[in-house]
Amino acid sequence: MPSLSDHLNRKLEQERSHAQLSSPVPFLMLGALGVVFGDIGTSPLYAIKQAFIQTGLDVTPENVFRFLSMIFWMLITVVSLKYVTFIMNASNKGEGGNLALLALVLRLTRPSPRLFMAVGLLGIMAGSLFYADAVITPAISVLSAVEGIRVVTTLHVEDYILVATMLILIGLFAMQKTGTGKVGALFGPVMVVWFLTIAVLGLLSILKSPQVLLAVNPLYAAKFILAQPFVAFVALGATVLAVTGADALYADMGHFGPRPIRYAWFFLVWPCLVLNYFGQGALLLRFPKGVENPFYLLSTHGFVPLLILSTTATIIASQAVISGTYSLTRQAIQLGYLPRMRVFYTSFKQRGQIYIPFVNWTLLGMVLAMVLIFKSSSGLAAAYGVAVTGAMLIASVMAGIVMHLKWHWPLWRVYAVWGFFFAGDALLFASTLTKIATGGYVPLLIATAAFTVLTTWKSGQRILNEKVAQASVPVDRFIKEVYKNPPIRVPGTAIYMTALHSVVPGALLNNLKHNKVLHERVIFFTIIPQEVPHVPPEKRVHVYGLGHDFFQLDLHNGFKDVPDVPAALRHCQIRGMDFDDIMHATFFLGHETVISTEMPSGIARWREQLFAWMKKNSHSAVEYFEIPMDRVVEIGGQYEI
Repeated sequence: MPSLSDHLNRKLEQERSHAQLSSPVPFLMLGALGVVFGDIGTSPLYAIKQAFIQTGLDVTPENVFRFLSMIFWMLITVVSLKYVTFIMNASNKGEGGNLALLALVLRLTRPSPRLFMAVGLLGIMAGSLFYADAVITPAISVLSAVEGIRVVTTLHVEDYILVATMLILIGLFAMQKTGTGKVGALFGPVMVVWFLTIAVLGLLSILKSPQVLLAVNPLYAAKFILAQPFVAFVALGATVLAVTGADALYADMGHFGPRPIRYAWFFLVWPCLVLNYFGQGALLLRFPKGVENPFYLLSTHGFVPLLILSTTATIIASQAVISGTYSLTRQAIQLGYLPRMRVFYTSFKQRGQIYIPFVNWTLLGMVLAMVLIFKSSSGLAAAYGVAVTGAMLIASVMAGIVMHLKWHWPLWRVYAVWGFFFAGDALLFASTLTKIATGGYVPLLIATAAFTVLTTWKSGQRILNEKVAQASVPVDRFIKEVYKNPPIRVPGTAIYMTALHSVVPGALLNNLKHNKVLHERVIFFTIIPQEVPHVPPEKRVHVYGLGHDFFQLDLHNGFKDVPDVPAALRHCQIRGMDFDDIMHATFFLGHETVISTEMPSGIARWREQLFAWMKKNSHSAVEYFEIPMDRVVEIGGQYEI
């Protein structure tokens, strides 16, 4: 009977080849609105307010024009030009995102070991910064929406705001295990209502103070920078909140294709955001004290529906980040940067609909901690932006490599385009560093912890593989020895899972040592991660004979493919390979126990201990690879590092 992963793989391949071509662009645009634009679409809740709070400037017409000019041109340069026009062209077989871009650049830089290593570290940094962003985004988004209650009451409601925010977040994370496919169907229409609502509110305010439109002139921002460079630098770190979530346009490109995302941005999202930001500016021209919450004060009637709509929009924004964290984690596992974890597939229809319990509950705990520590969206805003701008900066570096090595642009053109974006991102990142003392250290600490875990697992696994190789014997020598001095060979097929091609799995040596027998057919099964999102079914499985009824079977998996071992074996039979009893074979798995010692290994002792702990707690290979449990034999071994 086909497994869940079998069915999902077929669905994935069908979607890759047909969905974007056959689905109408408006339908894909609607889906993109519900998935891609939640984060950047809810930035009007806090961006203008935080610009005045963090700079401490008075609410004067001149300062209103300055901030609006900065936001307007950041939306154009960072989102419209950098991401929508350039970076979305740097796809990895149609997929985008930090690890997809990293995998693409690693393929391009493999001939240069030093550049390859440097790019690898940069990509891991970008992934680590995403984890930091995923902790702060749900907290600040939901908290900023619920804080709208302050507009209609003079009572002290701080504790109620915190409780309501935490209950909403707990409910959001609790529903993840049931899947978000049904709820996701509502995301697009809700976000259409959201964007049209904020556009109408902004437009009505602009009509009362149309002079605010003068802020589209970039001279307001330029004169601000020249007259008060340090204050403008701080303001840049505050107004950058208006473009947080821009990276989602690239990260979710594989779901919808670039064209629907571009159309949705230029024809709906960008105009609606601009209208709302300028509407808030027009409100402040008339009513400077409205800086306490200019977004909600745009609405003179229907406050409760707006509060409900805002909260719903922030939940959608948070959901996109949570789902993105699951996807990033699964990709990191596939690429060898994290140990195996329990992964549940919650939908047959939507790629990326997965649930990882460990990530879910860890993320919830950290998000709730952010709410309790910072207590308000203003407090969280000080911590927000560092991770986002850091990831943007790294994306610019890797995009420059793609421009030269994949697009074959001449260096002068690369430096002209890449230099412009790199300089802008470096300036944005530097401006957010001014907030380190007031909370910016939090995402840096989270990113550092994530980076440590990712690199420790990668390095530890490399060292462990070296130890395993040293303790084993070469495959060709072993087969020759078996031919010369054959042990007792029993009927059936034995499949040995191994990460190494060149040496005999330790499980086989231990089995032969203790049981003194060898199966009549032996298959060494290796899963080889590829630096592409998907590998076509016809190219995933490769089998070749090693002689004397020994075979090597390789399963090539993309970082978004499901690693299903039984499906790969069935594929062998479909291709007519002489493995008649393959589905009745016995799987032998090696269970390595890692012991940290004083011996030098290339990494610090505490990292050895961290790796040993992760190895001990990694998810069972039997369940992760969907191997029938009644056909598995695990043979353990200890290795000192």
